[in-house]
Amino acid sequence: WVIVHSYARKEGTTILYCIVDDNPATSSALQHPFTHQQPLTQPNRMKVSTSALILSLLAPLSCRAFAPSVAGVRTFGSTSVYSATTSSDAVVSSTTPFEQPPRVIRDQLPVVYVYDHCPFCVRVRLALGLKNVKHNIVFLANDDIPTPTALVGKKIAPIFGLPEDDLVMGESLDIIAMVDSDERFGPTGAFLPATGRSDIKAWQKSVQGLLRNLQRPRYVATGLLPEFQQRDGRQAFIKNHQLPPYEKPEWKGDGSEENPGMPMDQKLMLYAEAMAKDPAPLIEELNARLVELDDIVYSSHYCSEGGLSMDDIDLWSRLRSITIIKGVEWPDKLRSYMDELSALGDVPLYDEMAL
Repeated sequence: WVIVHSYARKEGTTILYCIVDDNPATSSALQHPFTHQQPLTQPNRMKVSTSALILSLLAPLSCRAFAPSVAGVRTFGSTSVYSATTSSDAVVSSTTPFEQPPRVIRDQLPVVYVYDHCPFCVRVRLALGLKNVKHNIVFLANDDIPTPTALVGKKIAPIFGLPEDDLVMGESLDIIAMVDSDERFGPTGAFLPATGRSDIKAWQKSVQGLLRNLQRPRYVATGLLPEFQQRDGRQAFIKNHQLPPYEKPEWKGDGSEENPGMPMDQKLMLYAEAMAKDPAPLIEELNARLVELDDIVYSSHYCSEGGLSMDDIDLWSRLRSITIIKGVEWPDKLRSYMDELSALGDVPLYDEMAL
């Protein structure tokens, strides 16, 4: 049972109190405050959707609070894509959000080797989370070459390991396709195929340089992402990831005497200057671009008409890193979309460490 107890306003901060109890007869209460930094225009309006917030707060306590009629299913709506008997004939609409199937816990847990910031790694984490598959995560240091090379022959991520099959594989889309077609990991076909939407791809391309200028310096500056905990990891990233207007050949070089690449001291200076620069003009541009994206996202549950698809796996994984940028103003629908899939997929956003 979940009861929203009250909203309170204090110095521009909204606090949501929840009473949580599996047995309402005992009425034992837990007050769990959630603070939101932005002043609200209406008392009952939050950038984080109420259902997503409650799920993220209470999921560790009990899934029964969210779906008492179907054990093990977490939901944001009243109609299930997975029914108790079948999933193939479910009707999906804009008011029918994705629901997780029952928890899958293999005797030998799958292992995912990732970088936290990497959108391709996030794809796999999000897909496993949405399918409710328990797995282990190994965060690789950004300068760790031996570990991935020993696994798949080169430095890449993500890498998926399935100990019970003695399987190790790379490539995020191949990993997701394998997991979503294997009944050992719950109902198959959880994600609709990608629709090939050119409008979303065009939007992503249009903000590529803008996001590189804002995100890349913040990845290494936070000091909190696991792949950048040590100086060697941070410098390995800076060495290989250019900032606009530089292109990769100019930044990295090709190993020849004619094109050795930019000196490391210059790269470090450019990253430091990017962090020291006033980000307001870039953030203002990004805010406007997010409004454009909000207009073409189908609903707060999924970005394309028809249901949760590989469009969402890709788009959400790319948008997640925007939350590391302080001062971004998310349109309501897009913010609800980010919060909902974060909670369902068990992949946290960066809001609390934003710079």
